Amino acid sequence: MAQISFSIVVVCLNAGPKLLDTVNSVLAQKYGNYEIIVKDGGSADGSLSCLPADSRIHVYTAPDRGIYDAMNQAVKHISGQFVQFLNCGDRLHDAEVLERMARAIARKKSRAGGKRDGGESVPERERIFYGNQYLETTGCVVYSAPEVNDFTCYRNVPCHQVCFYDARLFDRRGYDLRYRVRADYEHFLYCIYERKAEAVYTELLVADYEGGGFSETKENRRISEREHREITRLYLGRKKALRYRSYMLLSLAPLRARLAESSRFSESYNRIKSGVYRRLRRGGREGGESREGREGEG
Repeated sequence: MAQISFSIVVVCLNAGPKLLDTVNSVLAQKYGNYEIIVKDGGSADGSLSCLPADSRIHVYTAPDRGIYDAMNQAVKHISGQFVQFLNCGDRLHDAEVLERMARAIARKKSRAGGKRDGGESVPERERIFYGNQYLETTGCVVYSAPEVNDFTCYRNVPCHQVCFYDARLFDRRGYDLRYRVRADYEHFLYCIYERKAEAVYTELLVADYEGGGFSETKENRRISEREHREITRLYLGRKKALRYRSYMLLSLAPLRARLAESSRFSESYNRIKSGVYRRLRRGGREGGESREGREGEG
């Protein structure tokens, strides 16, 4: 597993003790092949001086135009094979997250192989490995969809805190700064539809999400809705986006969103959602096995 390396990106501006809290969750990892890229926008609160002296922490300070611009600046300094973005206040769930993720990546690599029938080496496919998050505001686990398809891309892609991106997915371009709130969402769809990246669900509990972040203010939620409509039309087409929007309204998506965010109902809601996802995933595996069996019979 030592050959799999991670770059953990943390962007900050006057984050106070949250910066150290996030960085310490990475330093606590049992798996050691990682670096922490701290991109600071010019903090004046002394938070950078609280960081421990550790050769794996690399701090870069420069003005930026916001969180996505800061992330774009940060990825220019990464050296790991896979990159994850943690916001200040978010944490890796426990000390074994990177170790488990490295095992999941290694298993996928071993199954996929890297040679054609003639023995010729082929480039490793670009992938996004993702898992689940623990939402601190509700005290429950939020499960990601086990399969990324068109409807998943319309409805609910995994948040960037639980995603480990092949670093090559940022080599041509980073986040599109035209999108103030949804640039990470747009980039995920860019990876899936333009770069043909494979999204791999790992079932791992990856990150503790603080909640109440940048995208969750009242003003930014309005911007988020507008950007969502624009992005889905761009990647899915107007007709498909409209069809999915109609389905979401008919299936009471706004009500379900409130249940998911409620401290009273979120645990039950996410438990039910997890059960549905497990059945879908199990059904997909069984369907794949049946198809493989049929293909092998002839």
